[in-house]
Amino acid sequence: MDRPLTGKIAFVTGSGRGLGCAMADKLASLGADVAIHDIDATRCQQYGEAQHIEEVAARIARHGTRVIYVLGNIGDPEAVAEMSRRITEDLGTVDILVNCAGGDIGSKGGKPNPNNALDIALEDIQVETNNNLIGTFLVSQTFVRPMRDRGEGVVINIASAAAHMGCTPEVIYSTLKAAVVHYTRCLALEMRPFGVRVNAVSPGPSKTARFQATRVTDPNKMVTNNSLDRYADPEEIADAVAFLAGPQSRFIHGQVLRVDGGLTLFPG
Repeated sequence: MDRPLTGKIAFVTGSGRGLGCAMADKLASLGADVAIHDIDATRCQQYGEAQHIEEVAARIARHGTRVIYVLGNIGDPEAVAEMSRRITEDLGTVDILVNCAGGDIGSKGGKPNPNNALDIALEDIQVETNNNLIGTFLVSQTFVRPMRDRGEGVVINIASAAAHMGCTPEVIYSTLKAAVVHYTRCLALEMRPFGVRVNAVSPGPSKTARFQATRVTDPNKMVTNNSLDRYADPEEIADAVAFLAGPQSRFIHGQVLRVDGGLTLFPG
């Protein structure tokens, strides 16, 4: 099946740029109608990925499926309710939910500074918690209830390789992503009787525009080659999401797929 997601409706949070954009594009290429999302319409300008989210939507629509965009903070219940209303009205009921929005972004819009365990500011902790964990809770509550009620659906939560090992800096971010992993397991247990599949993907470092702009990168790891000791292409993360969204993973549930080239080679 070249387009196994034909007839499905996907909502990918945080998809105006970066990994989320690659995921939305991949799902559309497989036939899904897609709702993309960002906190505002021009956030995709920050690292030069697009001028407006309309441009991103048009790019994804080249696959011939319906594409709309919604805006707002996933940590705001009213904003999430409005996203649900708009998606349902314009596309229909969501079949595939990808909780991708988040990131190591503090109260001032960039990485927190300081960003360690003992010195990070409370306001940065609160913003990161809202963006990475509370937002995942709220979006899931809104979009997974209808899946439960009709007895089908797919949820893919985006965690991080940082969730599986001790990290510094990015302590709060990695802790919150570990919580996303555990929430995935808890939600999967609840959804098991209802046929709603819930899994997570933990990406390793990936060559998004934000990744390259916010840290010193190793040029040897920027090259895509046969080595697994490198940074991922965003499309490689998107392929894992597409697998979990599609029929080939129909009996995979409550699992965490680490897509990190073996960066986290240990059980747990």
